[in-house]
Amino acid sequence: MNKFQILVVEDDPPIRKLIATTLKTHDYKYLLAQNAEEALMQASTYTPDVMFLDLGLPDLDGVEVIRRIREWSNMPIIVISARSEDEDKIEALDAGADDYLTKPFSVEELLARLRVMQRRIALLRSDSEVMDDPVYVNGELKIDYAAGCAYLNGEEIKLTPIEYKLLCLLARNTGRVLTHKYITQKIWGSAWDSNIASLRVFMATLRKKLEKENGNVSLIQTHIGIGYRMLRLDEWGSVKPSADQPPRTR
Repeated sequence: MNKFQILVVEDDPPIRKLIATTLKTHDYKYLLAQNAEEALMQASTYTPDVMFLDLGLPDLDGVEVIRRIREWSNMPIIVISARSEDEDKIEALDAGADDYLTKPFSVEELLARLRVMQRRIALLRSDSEVMDDPVYVNGELKIDYAAGCAYLNGEEIKLTPIEYKLLCLLARNTGRVLTHKYITQKIWGSAWDSNIASLRVFMATLRKKLEKENGNVSLIQTHIGIGYRMLRLDEWGSVKPSADQPPRTR
């Protein structure tokens, strides 16, 4: 039996049964919920590894479920919805969803998205195991890895789960240029074109939040066509002089 546990939140019985049968066939453990109330209860009681979430629930919109989950958990959430408009996808992703799958879908794609999440979880766990210092400080930026929070000038920055993961990845590689492929492999577990496009969007919103709270001092440097680099700042918020050798690239 696969040790990963999936919470399936779907009010349509045939689709719920299809997903459950698919997971069972591939040896995944799973929980089922047919409305938001059950979903929130199951999530808080059993702390599953991944959630499949339909947005059109009978008692509460799925986007609100995402927001409530994000108040206390970074569990990956894959939305499975008949809503196909860009506005719906953006709203769900901004609320904290990690992926969006539009109905109708194939079980092969469903399993592929799940495997991506498994790889990402494994990478994040691996990174946390080798992390030496539980707190990162760079100028006025502070990241408390244990608490899962980031601060600028002593104030907590309101970040989505993806933005927080991007910030941590850059922070752990301060001074290095991280390529688009490297970042998407670490965050999403793959380097699909859609992930690279999403990376640009998430990185733009992350930089705006950092610069808004940090007096427009840029912590993240863009290397056009290559990737991004976290700059090392001194205690006054200025960029430290570069070393003699150029920054390494990953």
